[in-house]
Amino acid sequence: MAGRFARWVYGIAAAYGFLVLTPLLFTEGQMAKVDGRALGHPEYYYGFLGAALVFQFVFLLIARDPMRLRPVMVATILEKLAWGVVVTVLVLQGRTRGPVVVFAAIDVLWAPLFAWAYVRTPKA
Repeated sequence: MAGRFARWVYGIAAAYGFLVLTPLLFTEGQMAKVDGRALGHPEYYYGFLGAALVFQFVFLLIARDPMRLRPVMVATILEKLAWGVVVTVLVLQGRTRGPVVVFAAIDVLWAPLFAWAYVRTPKA
């Protein structure tokens, strides 16, 4: 079946993303305590989560019909790389650490899987 690999990769990525991101909607207070102060811009926090959760829905759509949505896979690869690059720069500047780095590294690992799914999925 054409696109089987993409179905699995994107389906698992969506499930993982929903599991990791959804609880963050309810932990703003705990996240603020990590630095000992309230979040300076909660709109960025929730805006990031909102955009990230929307991409999980995109992953689900791709998992359902990878051949038709093959061109969208390019955007998903860039989405995974964008977060990883941002966190890498922040780490090098000494501006972030800990769990953020771990989750960004996991995100970066999805990029080659998405790229491989793109290559393996035939054009519609």
